[in-house]
Parts: sequence; C-alpha cells; structure tokens
Amino acid sequence: MKRPNVLAVHSIDHFALEVPDLEEARHFYDAFGLDVRDESGGLALYAAGEPHCWGRLYKATAKRLHYICFGIYAEDEAAFTAHLDVLGVKRIGAPPGANADGIWFKGFDGLPLNIRVAEKVTATDKSSFVTHSVAAGESGAVFNSSAPKTHPRRLSHFAIYTSDVIAATAWYEQTLGLRLSDGSGPVVAFLHGAHGSDHHLLALVGSTHRGLHHMSWDVGSVQEIGLGSAQMMRAGYTRGWGVGRHVLGANYFYYASDPWGSHSEYSADIDFIPADFDWPANANHDPGDSFYLWGPNLPEGFIDNTEPTGA
Repeated sequence: MKRPNVLAVHSIDHFALEVPDLEEARHFYDAFGLDVRDESGGLALYAAGEPHCWGRLYKATAKRLHYICFGIYAEDEAAFTAHLDVLGVKRIGAPPGANADGIWFKGFDGLPLNIRVAEKVTATDKSSFVTHSVAAGESGAVFNSSAPKTHPRRLSHFAIYTSDVIAATAWYEQTLGLRLSDGSGPVVAFLHGAHGSDHHLLALVGSTHRGLHHMSWDVGSVQEIGLGSAQMMRAGYTRGWGVGRHVLGANYFYYASDPWGSHSEYSADIDFIPADFDWPANANHDPGDSFYLWGPNLPEGFIDNTEPTGA
C-alpha cells in the first residue's frame, strides 16, 4: 500500500500529552474504553487487546500537547533526512520523557515533531462498519444490564490548533508529504496520508496558538458510538457533543470532553483514501460544511483553545 515515488509519512505513530493529574487522566481514558497502562514515568494508551501504544501522558502543571510522532518507511529514512536538511528544518533534542529515536525537529507553531521508521499503523483499507437490526418477529432489545462497553479499535486521526490554517497546510504538505482532502479556508483543513489513510490523518483548526483540539478513535457502528456516549456520562463526563454525522469525512461521531478542555471522539464509517487514489481536494468548502450534517447544536466553548501559549 505504498504510493510509489512519493516521500511522505505513513502514520501517526503516537502522540504525547501533558496533563495536570495522571489519575484523573487514567479515569477518563479508562472510561472511554482504552487500555491505560503505567509506563515510562507516566501513562500509555492502547486499544484494548492490541500491542501498539497510541499515546503517552505525562504530568505537568497544565494540559499541553507535548509532541506528535509520525511513522515512515525504512527505505525513506535517508531521503527524509536529506529532505529536511534542504528545507532547513530546525533539529531539536527529544522532549522530556520521549525516546530519542528518529529525527526530532521543530514543526509549525514550534510544535515538537518526530519522524521515525515504524510499522504502518494507519489503516490500509476502510474500517469495517456494521448496522444493528433484526428481522421481523425478532427482538432487537439490548438490555442495560448486559450492554457491552465500547472499546475503540485504533486511533483514526488527530486534530490540532494552529495559528494559520492555510500556512500550516502548506507546511505539512511540503515537509511531511501529507495531502489536503478538504477544508474551509482559514477555519479548518483535513489532511490525509499519501500511502493510504482515513479521510484525515491530521486536522488543522484555526486558533491563536498551537494545541490539541481532539483525538479521534475508530469504532465499528453507530451503536458503539451511542453506547460510548452513555458510558462516559455514567462515568461522570457529561460534557460532550453528539451523536451526529460530519459532512467532510462523513463519519458518525460523539465527542467526550476531557477535564482539560480538549476532546476524545468516537468515530465510525469515516471516508477512506487509498494509496492509489487521487482525492479531489477542495480547500474552500462553506464553513457550515466543516462541522456537521446532523446532530445537536455545537456546545459553547467546543472550539476554544484552552492550552497555554508559548513553547
């Protein structure tokens, strides 16, 4: 599934987030349905029953996006090193707690980024999606006492704030080989991976400074999204948005708001862009199409960037 003669990252390998309370973070992500483990002086996030670490959490005074790590193919490592040198990208040391492997550099808005040789963990085909129905004369009842817990299967995408959506889009295209799928001018842009990924691997949201807006996790049905929203509410996390359906990307969603002002999304049936397909990119959709097709009104403060400014 590698697009020939194209230098580009293939996955978001993992991310790191600083939070003021690790136990509160453990409770939130466990309620969300992830496998939360004690690792490397903090917490690590896994999809249930899967070996890949998607996220690392470290203690700090405030919530802040710590870094993003992208995976590349081994045969592209030398070419990427030369590519970054030609662009004059500023190299940096690994942030506290991070592994020094690969190439560390300062990204757009000063966000620490890492590229390293890694297995492709972004999907190579559209994720399976099921509907729940029964034949006439059968009962479709699912009793609360036996309702299953929603467990995400993988990370779908990552949405970050940026000070300039248009300039950041060009930077990620030129530097990492990501490709625009759709966008709405300076409001938001959705970028996919050239080697095959969901409609967006990375989303860029306009703000005054960098930060995390949401992380999105793939599930297999609208039923799982609804059950996930209920399990978060029962766990005490009553702030959120959904259930609904997006326009761009077309995925069904529910966003659970975390204790620090960002969000974790249950996502199902998002569009998929294969490695051999040229998506008809459009950067200037109506802003009304950048949020949702149907669902409840957008909650107050949903797109507020609560992270502190500065490096």
